[in-house]
Amino acid sequence: MYFQQFYLTCLSHASYLLGSEGVACVVDPQRDVSIYLDEAKAQGLKIKHIIETHLHADFVSGHVELAARTGAKIYLGAAADSPLQHDAVHDGDEIRFGRVILRFLETPGHTVESVSVVVTDLDRGDKPWAVLTGDTLFIGDVGRPDLSGDKTPQELAGMLYDSLHQKLVPLGDDVEVYPAHGAGSLCGKQMRPERQSTIGKERALNYALRASSKEEFVRLLTADLPDRPGYFAQDAEINRTGAIPLDFLLPMEAFTPDQVLDRQRAGDIVLDTRPAMEFGAGHVPGSVNIPLAGQFAGSAGTLLGLDHDLILVAEDQAAIEESRTRLARVGFERVGGYLEGGMTRWAGEQEPTAQILQITAADLKRELSEEPGSIQIVDVRRKAEWDQGHIPGALHKPLDHVTEMLGDLDHEKPVVVHCKGGYRSAIACSLIQRAGFENVTNLIGGMDAWQSTGQAVSV
Repeated sequence: MYFQQFYLTCLSHASYLLGSEGVACVVDPQRDVSIYLDEAKAQGLKIKHIIETHLHADFVSGHVELAARTGAKIYLGAAADSPLQHDAVHDGDEIRFGRVILRFLETPGHTVESVSVVVTDLDRGDKPWAVLTGDTLFIGDVGRPDLSGDKTPQELAGMLYDSLHQKLVPLGDDVEVYPAHGAGSLCGKQMRPERQSTIGKERALNYALRASSKEEFVRLLTADLPDRPGYFAQDAEINRTGAIPLDFLLPMEAFTPDQVLDRQRAGDIVLDTRPAMEFGAGHVPGSVNIPLAGQFAGSAGTLLGLDHDLILVAEDQAAIEESRTRLARVGFERVGGYLEGGMTRWAGEQEPTAQILQITAADLKRELSEEPGSIQIVDVRRKAEWDQGHIPGALHKPLDHVTEMLGDLDHEKPVVVHCKGGYRSAIACSLIQRAGFENVTNLIGGMDAWQSTGQAVSV
């Protein structure tokens, strides 16, 4: 059997291609599906089956386009209630091709329609070799139980406990585990960095599987749930009904600086995807900086939502195209265009620019010592990070809600923003500046830099 994991780092998303005797199956495909078509062709395989382990909420799947381009059949859990042409699968249903048997298990809990896929490779033996767990079981974690519109997190967590202990654990300790997400995904909170595990290893190391009872499991999963991004429900609905092919998206226009300003005044969001230092040195006033490195698309979905028209500013044309593709992967379909010539042209035409200053931990410490209370420090990390230690006198305003929490800031006093290492604080600086604060500075290296220099923290 041919088996390949495709890992999309920017979304911490894993998809799979399985093949045998000329036939292939794709599990949980990303939106841009050419990678599966190219790999199947290279391996002499024809894609005939497409499995969605559930209706994904954090990215847009390519299952409909892939089916249209290959003639393959789509498989969804019976509870998906999808209008798409598909096979609705139940416990024990199977797909057989070549020397491969794929057996479905209904494993609700992350979502009501979630399924896992037990893989038997007859070339290895007649016992299950692996299980593709979707978002039911991760490496070090399990799926978040708050994505249902009509079931409480406690109800879903209870279902998830039963799925794990009645369906997955009984497969046996040697069965390999391949989930749909890895560390960094918004669908879990304690994932380890590995991309493959076993049932036995998860029983030993996964905090959720080590819960002493169902009640304890439910309590663990529903305590301190991270906020559910608003675009999650939209992505799940897109996946239920099917996304349009990427080639059908409207082409982007090349805008002049004056056109960008006109569009911005009309309500479009200018999204600058350059690195934070470049953005800080000079950018379109009122633009939002989400650097293309890191969790770009998920951050954009969480902070901007999918319902705005966007104009891109990037380092070069390749970065423009990459930005557009990554945004489409999470459901942005209203990217109207980009600043032609980038900030070089903007500066050449003498358009107004804004800056965000940078400060080192040592300089911040010195300024705080010389003039106590002169600087407002904004910590945009998550609550769990804040609780582990924070800069004395800092204000806690998590990135996902920072623009809603600026009412107690003084517009006349400098604002220094930090996170753990600098990525989130760069984003937050642009959002705070966009909200009308002129003196905004980013702490270089964030909390890591503050602590590395021996600076004090409060708990």
